Amino acid sequence: MPTDAERPRLPAGREPAAEDDDRRLVAALRRGDDAAFVALLDRYHAPLVRLASLYVADPAVAEEVVQETWLGVLGGIDRFEGRSSFKTWLCRILTNLAKRRGAREARTVPFSALSRPGADGAGPAVDPGRFLPPGDAWAGHWAGDLRDWGRLPEEALLAQEALAHVRRAIAALPPTQRLVVTMRDVEGWTAGEVCGVLAISAANQRVLLHRARSGVRRALERYLEGTPPRCPPPTT
Repeated sequence: MPTDAERPRLPAGREPAAEDDDRRLVAALRRGDDAAFVALLDRYHAPLVRLASLYVADPAVAEEVVQETWLGVLGGIDRFEGRSSFKTWLCRILTNLAKRRGAREARTVPFSALSRPGADGAGPAVDPGRFLPPGDAWAGHWAGDLRDWGRLPEEALLAQEALAHVRRAIAALPPTQRLVVTMRDVEGWTAGEVCGVLAISAANQRVLLHRARSGVRRALERYLEGTPPRCPPPTT
C-alpha cells in the first residue's frame, strides 16, 4: 500500500487552513459570489467523480451524479449549518444521490445494505496458519519470516504492472471494503471523514480498512512471490 508521503490527497485535504478556506468560500457563495463556486468546483469536482464511480459503473452516470450534487449544493447552501465540514456535507449529498442512482440502475446497492453479516468477507483477515499455534512459547507470533519488500528491486514495487495488480486487488474486494480502502489509502481521507460520509462507526471503519488492506497485501504478496529474480546486465 502507498505510504503517507506517496498517497495522493484531496486538494482540500485535512489541514485546518483548507477547512478555513472552505468556510470563506461558502460564505462568499451565500452572497452570490460566482468566483467562490468556481473555486469549490475546481477543488472538489474530480474527487467527487472518483467517489461517485465507487457506486456507479458508468463514467457518464458518475458525471451526472456529480452534476446533480452541485445543483444540490447551490439549492441547499443556505441550509448548510457548518456542524460538519463543507467537504463532509458535500460528499454526503453525493453519496446519497449515488446510492439511489446506483440502486436504480441495478449496478450497486446502498452502503447500509452491504453491512449485513457475511457481506464483507467476514473471517480472519490473515490466514491463522501463518501464526504460531496455542501452546507454543511464541503463540500468536508469525510462524515464518516476513518477506522484506524493501529489499526487492525498486522497480518491482513501482512498476506499472504491480500498480495495476494492486488496483485489480482493490476492485475485487467486497464493496464496503473497497469503498473504505479507496477513500483512506487512495484518496487520502481521514478516518473521521470516512465515518462521517458513509455513516459508519469508527470501529466498523477500522475493521473494514484492516480487512481491505490485508486482502490487498495477500494479493500483492502472491504477485511479488511470483516475480522472477532480477538478472544482472550482460557484461561486455
